[in-house]
Amino acid sequence: MAEATIDNPPVEKRVADGEDGGVRRRDFIEIAAVSFGGVGALSVLYPLISQMAPSKDVLAESSTELDVSAIQPGQAVKAVFRKQPLFVRRLTPKEIAEANAVDIGSLRDPATLEERTKEGHEDMLITMGVCTHLGCVPLGAGEGEVKGEFGGYFCPCHGSHYDTAARIRKGPAPLNLQVPEYEFTSDTTVKVG
Repeated sequence: MAEATIDNPPVEKRVADGEDGGVRRRDFIEIAAVSFGGVGALSVLYPLISQMAPSKDVLAESSTELDVSAIQPGQAVKAVFRKQPLFVRRLTPKEIAEANAVDIGSLRDPATLEERTKEGHEDMLITMGVCTHLGCVPLGAGEGEVKGEFGGYFCPCHGSHYDTAARIRKGPAPLNLQVPEYEFTSDTTVKVG
């Protein structure tokens, strides 16, 4: 029989305890238990996380297609995008010239008309119809509504005035009306979102 010390047990004892570097039954049970626990945790977490995903009706409203062929120069229409008002305005050549003549350095939120429209469609301005001050809906998109001192939009809540490029020119609003992500899918159709 081999000599045994406290620091070095006999070889037969080490093999019986599984200390020879091989997989012991205890290791297999631990791995199986951890794996089972992981699968159980995933089966509990998946429904909790998936219920936070947007519903089908919300996903359906994540984009809006608009036919802009009927909008005449100088006319603006209101639409709805993600449950918020959307203003679509076809600018006249005079309005485009006035917007381009403004000194960009004098604006509170500097932006050119070219930056706010798409190339080839400089006459179509699409913005969210929500004032950047406190979220009121500005006037100016409907027939006969007050357009403010600069011929664009006027927020009746606190007196913000926007020009024809929907840039803030006077009043408490800190920013221009927001331009959402959009693209022209054809010459007459716009997909917003």
